[in-house]
Amino acid sequence: MVKLRLARAGAKKQPFYRVVVADARSPRDGSFIEQIGIYDPMKNPAEFRLTPDRLDHWLSKGAEATEPVRRLILKHRKQQAQAAQ
Repeated sequence: MVKLRLARAGAKKQPFYRVVVADARSPRDGSFIEQIGIYDPMKNPAEFRLTPDRLDHWLSKGAEATEPVRRLILKHRKQQAQAAQ
């Protein structure tokens, strides 16, 4: 099974995350298929960037987002909808 999840990067006490497409059996920071975005909670406000076409591609192929990634995607889409108005 393929999952969309966060892979931690950055230094101690300075987390930085990559949004990656990975096999569910691989370790959190292990090998991944593709990086589709980033999440930096240390910036004010927190930075979240995503490649929407790749996200839609993987979701259409049956990839499942983990709960933290799902929340970030929903928040990101909500902010984009408000900006478009």
